[in-house]
Amino acid sequence: MKQARGLAWLFLVGMLCLSVFSGLAMASDTPVEVIFWGDWGGEGARQFETMVAAFNESQDAIQVKYVLQQDMITRFLTASASGTAPDMMFWDRWRTAQYAPRGVLQPINQYMELDGISPDSFYSEALRELSWNDNLYGLPLTVDARALFYNKGLLAEAGLEPPSNWDELRQAAISLTKWDGNRLERSGFSLNDVGLFNMWLQQAGGQMVSEDGSRTTFNSPEGIRVLEFWDTLVNKDKVYRIGFEQGLGEGQDLFVTGQVGMLYTGPWMITTYQKYGSDLDFGIVPPPAGPDGHRGSGMGGFGLVIPSASKKKEAAWEFMKWWLAEADNALLWARTSKNVPGNLEAIRDPFFQADPFWKPILDTLEFAKIRPPFTGYAAMEVDAVIPTLQLFLEGKLTAEKALKQAQEQGDAILRRYNK
Repeated sequence: MKQARGLAWLFLVGMLCLSVFSGLAMASDTPVEVIFWGDWGGEGARQFETMVAAFNESQDAIQVKYVLQQDMITRFLTASASGTAPDMMFWDRWRTAQYAPRGVLQPINQYMELDGISPDSFYSEALRELSWNDNLYGLPLTVDARALFYNKGLLAEAGLEPPSNWDELRQAAISLTKWDGNRLERSGFSLNDVGLFNMWLQQAGGQMVSEDGSRTTFNSPEGIRVLEFWDTLVNKDKVYRIGFEQGLGEGQDLFVTGQVGMLYTGPWMITTYQKYGSDLDFGIVPPPAGPDGHRGSGMGGFGLVIPSASKKKEAAWEFMKWWLAEADNALLWARTSKNVPGNLEAIRDPFFQADPFWKPILDTLEFAKIRPPFTGYAAMEVDAVIPTLQLFLEGKLTAEKALKQAQEQGDAILRRYNK
């Protein structure tokens, strides 16, 4: 009886292994073709093709082909409905909460378990952004976070160290600002992006939405504290003028020209500043902490996903696993693309740890948070929060009215998505 149960167990395991590798040409002269869609062209496409070529050369069973797609999401939905979806896609992770409920993405939980790949090998926040209802729909390709970029020369002239909290940020911004009468010649700190409110709110100790994503929570003492600090910087200290960086023309960047002393941006700008800012000596530090010591930054980035309509899911998984779960290949991608990979073993390499530009980004990623992964969150932020806070910065709404208006509009949007 025990022998029969043992044979049955071996049979089930064997059948499971066969199902995972079905469609793979392990014993065939004809490799399985995997179609990989992405919307990166130019240098980005060449970076993808580097990984495709390396994978294709590493084995004979699968051949991947990268296909550049414009308007990729629309084409993907159409292809999914018609049964002609690609086998793998380059994916902006925040979209997961919007598209996973539609059933167009393939969960990868079973593949992870079968191949013994631990979620602990990746940034947990990035995996959270690729998840929906306890299912994981992909692996993180890149991770990024906003940090404080500063002009070393200007800070040295002022006799200041890079700021580590809001008070130091304010004093540094005041010291670096330069006016000629009514004309702002140099802004000490850029307040060009109200879309970073979520990050500032974290630093103040608040959060954007409730734990279940059903309502907004930013109309709070913490939200008021953020807007009051912005108001102080713009209207009392006059370290920035609304519209200062607009209408500059293509290729113009006031941080590069020394007309902005500090700003929040991400690692995607490191190589740009190194390439085009020949006279720019800049440094990076994690975002300054808020009044009570809270740290905050926004984590973003991309992933790879498998469409549920793919007919070659197992082969696509083999490519995804090779690229993102094997640290050496994740590091090859990082070196090729100059992006922080989602693989935690890969970031321990000296390529990142010993670099004065990458290390502050890694330090920031230790506490950075993704946007809340709820279906209506993106619409709430884009349609309710950002336009209203822009009116506040332009002096058209008080802090209290701006947050109240954004709350009312935001709650209505979330209710619509949570019906």
